[in-house]
Amino acid sequence: MQIGIDLGATKIEYVLIDNDSKELIRNRVRTPNNYNSTISEIISIVKNLEDKNKGLNIGICHPGATDKTTGLIKNAHNSQWLNGKNIVKDLKTKINNNIYSENDANCFCLSEAYDGSASHYESVFGIILGTGCGGGFVINKKIISGSNGLGGEWSLNQMPEKNIPNLKDKKILSFSNRIEGFLSGKSIENNFFLSFKKRLTTKEIFLNYRNKDKNAENFVNDYKEKLARSLIIIITTIDPDAIVFGGGLSNEIDFLDELKSITSKLINEPNLKTVFLKPLYGDASGVRGAALLGRENLI
Repeated sequence: MQIGIDLGATKIEYVLIDNDSKELIRNRVRTPNNYNSTISEIISIVKNLEDKNKGLNIGICHPGATDKTTGLIKNAHNSQWLNGKNIVKDLKTKINNNIYSENDANCFCLSEAYDGSASHYESVFGIILGTGCGGGFVINKKIISGSNGLGGEWSLNQMPEKNIPNLKDKKILSFSNRIEGFLSGKSIENNFFLSFKKRLTTKEIFLNYRNKDKNAENFVNDYKEKLARSLIIIITTIDPDAIVFGGGLSNEIDFLDELKSITSKLINEPNLKTVFLKPLYGDASGVRGAALLGRENLI
């Protein structure tokens, strides 16, 4: 058996799975608003899950990346209290379990590549479209995190221009030009407000789109093109067999075939072989992937 813990900004989800990947226990608690209390909460979760089975391997997925030299978490934008902390080291002072940590998008991708919707493919890229954006990359059911722990973080790239501007007119690129600044749920709401001076949630925008509201249609059609342009970076760089779309925002995307068609045209690849998939395990994939970190054959 293995323990998986998904350390989110607002909730900690945890799961106990057996060696056949069957879930035995799943639950969630509210994330404390400080680091020390978060450590205490995780220890409490582990002790409750272990019961009679002591020393289970623990996998933790979290926002941001882990510096491979120092073990410190970095770039956890939605969970700032994790930055600069060595969560594995701090937990090891309290419990003796083997503990593994990884980026949450990497764990999502691992879950879907291991026994999810992309289990039949060798190379899999996982995209998280939620409040923020993230990505993970798995080859032969092993996470490829890279020397800086930034493997898969495609959303940190600048959004490819629709038309390449004259260099003398080009403004300095900023955070707002990043892919995340166009594709995340938070950015969708902000950009829609800037365009139409109307404050709507992402769900409301996509509902209006499906109801043929003209403003929403124009906005979502533009979103489709931006998402397709961002996928060009992935396909032309690592050319994965499959791309799996996860996160809460992905539940609104019911146009994967159209998205693939747009991407195919933009990339000038009429017979684009990359498979676009929805996740088999949905919102549960991240925590399942965290539990899989404790599998000996995946470490």
